[in-house]
Amino acid sequence: MKTEVKQTIFPTIDNIFQAAERLRKVAIHTPLQQNLNLSDRYEANIFLKREDLQIVRSYKIRGAYNKMAQLPSDSIVVCASAGNHAQGVAYACRVMGIKGTIFMPTTTPNQKVKQVKMFGKEMVEVELVGDTFDDAFAASLKYCEEQNATFVHPFDDVKVMEGQGTVGLEIFKDADFKIDYLLLAIGGGGLVSGVSTVFKQLSPQTKIIGIEPLGAPAMKTSLEKGELVTLKEVDKFVDGAAVKRVGDLTFEICKANLDNVLLVPEGKVCSTILQLYNEEAIVAEPAGALTIAALDFIKDEIKGKNVVCLVSGGNNDITRTEEIKERSLLYEGLKHYFIIRFPQRAGALREFLNVLGPDDDITLFEYVKKTARENGPALVGIELKDKNEFEPLLERMDKAKIIYEYINDRQDLFGFLV
Repeated sequence: MKTEVKQTIFPTIDNIFQAAERLRKVAIHTPLQQNLNLSDRYEANIFLKREDLQIVRSYKIRGAYNKMAQLPSDSIVVCASAGNHAQGVAYACRVMGIKGTIFMPTTTPNQKVKQVKMFGKEMVEVELVGDTFDDAFAASLKYCEEQNATFVHPFDDVKVMEGQGTVGLEIFKDADFKIDYLLLAIGGGGLVSGVSTVFKQLSPQTKIIGIEPLGAPAMKTSLEKGELVTLKEVDKFVDGAAVKRVGDLTFEICKANLDNVLLVPEGKVCSTILQLYNEEAIVAEPAGALTIAALDFIKDEIKGKNVVCLVSGGNNDITRTEEIKERSLLYEGLKHYFIIRFPQRAGALREFLNVLGPDDDITLFEYVKKTARENGPALVGIELKDKNEFEPLLERMDKAKIIYEYINDRQDLFGFLV
């Protein structure tokens, strides 16, 4: 995947060192911690770079502040974001005393809007515009033209990349060992561009692997096609990494610097979020859990190796907990949905209950008797304790001559009913 970079303006290691000086009193030098559970599980030395412990609970303050610190003191800054970038820009505005306007979609959860206002205080105005990020983005660019303001891009800006690259300097400084693998989440590509610039200079033997969600493979698709690709649709669940198009500059840098890009299913990300919380007391947002979720897909390759995973952020919304659990159970093969057509006679439901295993649990039962006199359809959700019990369950249902339709793999029907 490595190629020569075209001659243009890219991040430099010298500028990243200068960015680190600017950030010395603003961003926390977050810890690099070995994780014993993960190390045992994968028979490797797994280290976590904890950017979820950053002052705004993500690395985004680094790039935003580095960009803004090099602007004239009377600048007005603008950004469009519904997440971590907005919080980074807001905090930078507050620290620097720069006025900022942040455009967010009207659909942004109130908790995130409050966080932005909390970090920015009186230095920040929040404008809620449109139903989508694209609406807010278009409004922010129009505002920039009208007010002669400076747009702070979330990823496709060299100074932003150089700020994010300071994460790489800290990892390299704190690691008293050879880093064999470095795993970095990819959204628009700003983080991986900055950090990979550091490692290509200071630790060229380290394999740099970018991680994207399966439902938003903008960078991997572009690299495979050899040109920038705009995806038509993305799964927005991993909101910190779900972009339709990566940056022009970040694409060129990743084309030169990355050894591989892995795609991780959103369900696996959900399982990892729950695992990190239950086993490590780490609250990771979906994008923050991406790199750890990817370990399963390279477990044979990394045995005996030193692996660093960047936990990029911890801004998880507690209202998403049920969705996270549901996606995890579906991915792990523990949750199954059926449309079951019960005969309209006494004892039909009891016969169905008899086919369930001793540990099977009905989590959803929605029964609707329509005009048919002989059959009544019901939407039934069943949770298993062991995914290996699924096939025996189907066999028992067939033997009992239960009429059913399995809908987990019917995405159109599943999305409508569940």
